[in-house]
Amino acid sequence: MTTMMMILLGIIFAAVAGLTLAKIKGKSIPTLVIVMLVIMGICFAGVLAFINKGEDYLAYQALRWQPLQPDTIAQYVSQGKIVFVDITADWCVPCQTNKANVLHREQVVNQLNQSNIILMQGDWTQPDTVIEQYMGQQSVAGTPFNKVYSSVYPDGIELPKVLMIDDIHYALSLAQPHN
Repeated sequence: MTTMMMILLGIIFAAVAGLTLAKIKGKSIPTLVIVMLVIMGICFAGVLAFINKGEDYLAYQALRWQPLQPDTIAQYVSQGKIVFVDITADWCVPCQTNKANVLHREQVVNQLNQSNIILMQGDWTQPDTVIEQYMGQQSVAGTPFNKVYSSVYPDGIELPKVLMIDDIHYALSLAQPHN
């Protein structure tokens, strides 16, 4: 796919160069056509840069999620672990957006896969009493829901509904014990 996009990008810039040269030589070529081709070229270049930045889009498969077990969170925290809770559902569009834009990104996966972090996920695609009770205790009605627990924050740090990569970095840095 990227080879085809690179060829298309080359054709666009060749067309821009050819049309600009023809316009300089006196041909009546609307400037808007050249400007639009330049904008298209910039857009394609941006897409190519994003695709070719070398990120492993399958990195999320390495995440070691365990089912949500609210009763074990305090135990893990007392052992010096950080617990990252993700309540999600297949039907939840913001949940899927958070996965694509943040939780499945390689840099976040690398941070979540540290040995001192326990990942707990509650999949609320189907009714689940454990998730319902946990969400009731959190006074939260719906998904997405993410929270980070640690010895520094035993009651947890609730993350925004719409996640950004920096939200994960910030919460995990706050949760680190200050030795």
